[in-house]
Amino acid sequence: MLKKLRLAAVIALAGALYLSGCTGDKNDSEQITIGVTQFMEHPSLDAAFNGFKKAIEDAGLEVEYDVQMGHGDQNTLSAIANNFVGDKVDLIFANSTPSAQTALKATKDIPIVFTSVTDPVGAKLVNSMEEPGGNVTGTIDNHPDAIKKMVAFIHEQFDVKDLGTIYNAGEQNSRAQIDLVKNALKGTGIKLYERSVSTTSEVKQAAESLIGKVDAIYIVTDNTVVSGLDAVIKVAEEEDIPLFVGELDSVAKGGFAAFGFKYDDIGYRAGEMAAQILKGEKTPAEIPVEYPPNLKLVLNKKAAAKMNIEWKDEWNDLADEIIE
Repeated sequence: MLKKLRLAAVIALAGALYLSGCTGDKNDSEQITIGVTQFMEHPSLDAAFNGFKKAIEDAGLEVEYDVQMGHGDQNTLSAIANNFVGDKVDLIFANSTPSAQTALKATKDIPIVFTSVTDPVGAKLVNSMEEPGGNVTGTIDNHPDAIKKMVAFIHEQFDVKDLGTIYNAGEQNSRAQIDLVKNALKGTGIKLYERSVSTTSEVKQAAESLIGKVDAIYIVTDNTVVSGLDAVIKVAEEEDIPLFVGELDSVAKGGFAAFGFKYDDIGYRAGEMAAQILKGEKTPAEIPVEYPPNLKLVLNKKAAAKMNIEWKDEWNDLADEIIE
């Protein structure tokens, strides 16, 4: 009788272990859902999301994505984040500073991985780059040397006395970048003319208001303005104003120059972080926030001609890439 009881106990224990093995790893037995909250659609953010998905695929994870666009509206982003919490998604991918801020406000339990964020510490997303703490980590789109190098290029290569910029003052990442621009301009003698917008529809008027006041325009990685960049490019071409931008996608679109990186790359690295979290290898608090890879200077020769910029032979050596 005792032997039979022992045998039954062993069988029961083996069955329990088997079931535990089947259900303990969510990757094998249950559908993984990632909620994607993105400020709006534009090439750089879209590229970051594509990179994220590629990393998840390369990690061997089968994932269902719930992709929601905020259309540049903070209230919409808040509703998206709250819906993800209600749906109990396994992870939130926040593609932009406002997306990450609203996600963090909605949950301290669901892991959040961000990208396309400029200043995660200033935005109060993480405690520090090295030790993020809490349930949030990710990659940023602000290389520490990007703005300094761009301002130095403008100062050294062009006779610019008045520099115009357009940004959404409601975006924390944009305000942080404008502060960096101001610091970089110190000692150059260049005066900065600021124009603030709250929606993409206001970008055209803001660009036109700079005509006759500035020698060049510099657009940082502002989601709202980049979405309406065509209007700025049009003004730059019609008025022969050199247009400097903050991202390589904007150079390809028609800006003249940028020190930048590929948003696919920071999205891919964010995806690798998400895969580690979903596999249970690390928590967000254990993954330091990362900067983008090395910068490169990209110039658009066709854009230069349209803006009546006289091409300098030395730029052929300075540039890492020239778009013909």
